[in-house]
Amino acid sequence: MNVINKEHLINEEIRAKELRVVTADGEQLGIMTTKQALEIAEARQLDLVLIAPKAEPPVAKIMDYGKFVYEQQKKEKEAKKKQKQITVKEVRITPNIEEHDLNVKAKMLKSS
Repeated sequence: MNVINKEHLINEEIRAKELRVVTADGEQLGIMTTKQALEIAEARQLDLVLIAPKAEPPVAKIMDYGKFVYEQQKKEKEAKKKQKQITVKEVRITPNIEEHDLNVKAKMLKSS
C-alpha cells in the first residue's frame, strides 16, 4: 500500500475559520465555516481538501482524496516516462596517444 503524502490538509486538519468551498466539478459553493463545509463533504461521503491555503479566504475542495492522490501519482509517473535520460560518456586520452588510437576513440564516441 502506498503512503499518502501529506501535501494537503484534509477534513479535521483544516484550522481556518472560513473557507471558499468548491466541488470536484468546479462548482462554487461560496464562503462558509469549516464546520459547514465538513458537514457537506460528509453528507456526500467525500473529503474536504485544502488546496489554496494562502488565498483569502483559503480555498477548499470537496473531493475523494484517495482518488486525487492516485491521479497525481499517475501524472508524475507519466511525466517521468517522458523525461529523456542523459548518459554521459567518458573517454580518457593521455598526452602521448597515437593518432590511430585517437581516431578509434572518436569513432566509438560518435557511434554511441
